[in-house]
Amino acid sequence: MRSHDELVALTRQRLAAVGLDWDGQGDLPCPTALSNRPLGAVPGHTAADLDAQLEAAQKVFAVWRQTPAPVRGQVVRRWGELLRRHQGDLADLVTIEAGKIASEAWGEVQEMIDVCDYAVGLSRQLWGKTMASERPGHRLAETWHPLGVVGVISAFNFPLAVWAWNAAVAWVCGDPVIWKPSHSAPLSALAADALAKRAFREAGFPDSLSQVLLCTRQLGSALVNDPRVALLSATGSVAMGRVVGPQVAARFGRSLLELGGNNAAVVARSADLELAVRGIVFAAAGTAGQRCTSLRRLIVQRDIAAELTARVVEAYARLPLGDPFDPATRVGPLINRAAGQAFTTAVARAEAQGGRVAVGGRLAEVAGSDATFAQPTVIVMPEQAGVVLEETFAPILYVLAYDDFDQAVALNNAVSQGLSSAVFTTDQREAELFLGPTGADSGIVNVNIGTSGAEIGGAFGGEKETGGGRESGSDSWHAYMRQATNTVNYSRELPLAQGVDFG
Repeated sequence: MRSHDELVALTRQRLAAVGLDWDGQGDLPCPTALSNRPLGAVPGHTAADLDAQLEAAQKVFAVWRQTPAPVRGQVVRRWGELLRRHQGDLADLVTIEAGKIASEAWGEVQEMIDVCDYAVGLSRQLWGKTMASERPGHRLAETWHPLGVVGVISAFNFPLAVWAWNAAVAWVCGDPVIWKPSHSAPLSALAADALAKRAFREAGFPDSLSQVLLCTRQLGSALVNDPRVALLSATGSVAMGRVVGPQVAARFGRSLLELGGNNAAVVARSADLELAVRGIVFAAAGTAGQRCTSLRRLIVQRDIAAELTARVVEAYARLPLGDPFDPATRVGPLINRAAGQAFTTAVARAEAQGGRVAVGGRLAEVAGSDATFAQPTVIVMPEQAGVVLEETFAPILYVLAYDDFDQAVALNNAVSQGLSSAVFTTDQREAELFLGPTGADSGIVNVNIGTSGAEIGGAFGGEKETGGGRESGSDSWHAYMRQATNTVNYSRELPLAQGVDFG
């Protein structure tokens, strides 16, 4: 593991590569998952700073919304080029701050690049519809227009990609963006924002189209409540969503919420177990179990439960845990000591509720590191109750047995969250039932692939306490625009709808 001083030096080097001179001074600490010590600090913003950001965003919106969408797309294309050039710089910052292993950090920046490509294409497809009017000489249509200032609140586990999902689409839709990043990853945010600002300046547009708000939770609440924010996109816990959603609704603003996930995979008797184990291990142990789409519950047909559990336990025992910069490492640290305490508490509760720890179950020590590591853990549970119904952001996988497929679907759906679900089966009937209207009630439903690792072309989001929002692909761009229904009368008459006579 690198020493703390080496981490600070590497951070400064990567920031300098994107044009930022960081002196480590300020009133907001810059934590790192790799040493449980601050790298330094950054200046925090004030209420006056937020007001100035919102005023600047409203001012630039007046210009940006009149810019043709394909031109907006070309600016995003340039941002994508800068991300490609600095992919390694950003990935290293993500590893330093969030503790992601190198390949996952690199993959996160690749998501940003991919969503830029998607948004460039989208910039020429912001289409509406023309519909048949019931009145002769009339045309009925819908059009879509830029919405306004978009506020983005992101979480530590994807410190850059979730913002990019929102920002790239918002920008081609004609909206400026103000971003409150996770307090655990302020430097990654500043670096990514610096590249976006460069793209706007090179194209001759004000860099106030992209702004970062570094602040405490109190000032973040001011962003949520400000009526100048047309859309508030927030990623975080269900508890956070319970606060943010009503506050935005109270001022008749729009919210896009991506909240918790207690995700399950059903493994049927017909499943290809080798394929299933590969999908399960990455989904459950990848990112040290700190993805919103991480696999938390493994629902296995009773006849194969013991065999599958043994295979997963064997795979877990071979997962290298340690320095996330080491290419051989598969499981890096938890974000902080509090996450380690939550892991320990959840394991203890599971055991008290009749669970049997099949592998893991403890915090781990890594030579030369002060980071918090948790052993990837499998716990066989007698029933789905208590701690199993809750989301713990740590590498804990609960195993439950089922007898018939209807029971498996019911277990999958019997949690308050509804983000991602998966089924491993070679039975087409089971697959189609799982995908159908009486199947999994999640926003993301997969067959023969794990619960995590979504592509940007498909809309990302979930149901129930996950919040109901959709980001990135498909028609999620509608959230960033306002819809207008247009009726054009090109006749010389004025017939009323539904045949009303008001003559």
